[in-house]
Amino acid sequence: MSEEKKSGSGKFFLGALFGAAAGAIAGILTAPKSGKETRKDLKDAGDKAVKDVKENGEKFLKKAKKDTKELGDKAEAVVEEVKKDVAKKTEKKDK
Repeated sequence: MSEEKKSGSGKFFLGALFGAAAGAIAGILTAPKSGKETRKDLKDAGDKAVKDVKENGEKFLKKAKKDTKELGDKAEAVVEEVKKDVAKKTEKKDK
């Protein structure tokens, strides 16, 4: 996956998260309820948002760690191939 696509998906995720939070808050604030009920709804919505962010953040972090390890493994394999190629070319020059 290209770097541009990866960073775009992260921006989309954050935009969707903020959009959902803004929509939930707007819905709660415009609902015809008492102040006490509205405060409870805001607290509940905030608690849910925090929980969702933690869960999604953990998933995102796990995927990022996995992708980073895979990239590191691929880079090591390429380095080894380059070393082998250099060694072969050096042997040919010595002969």
